[in-house]
Amino acid sequence: MKHPQFNFKKGKAFALALIGYLLCYAYAYAQDGNAGINEANMRVRSYFETGTNLMYAIGAVLGLIGAVKVYQKWNGGDPDTGRVAAAWFGSCIFLVVVATVLKSFFGV
Repeated sequence: MKHPQFNFKKGKAFALALIGYLLCYAYAYAQDGNAGINEANMRVRSYFETGTNLMYAIGAVLGLIGAVKVYQKWNGGDPDTGRVAAAWFGSCIFLVVVATVLKSFFGV
């Protein structure tokens, strides 16, 4: 049984027709640029509160982990306990401050 050969002329015509169809389809469902920007703005603002709460939760978990690490270093008599405590505390404060500043800066 002989396999049919691919006809490049038909394939090229099919590809051009497919591209034309996809461009017409995209154009038909395109929306106004301002409407798209406003919808994106609305969606990002609706997720911002959830993202802020997630940052607070991550800060709480990191704070607990840091407290355990600092406690272990303190009990072990490690001389750089104060430096580690300051680093962990600073990272947690940074997360809270960033969330607050972003809220006030963008008016969310």
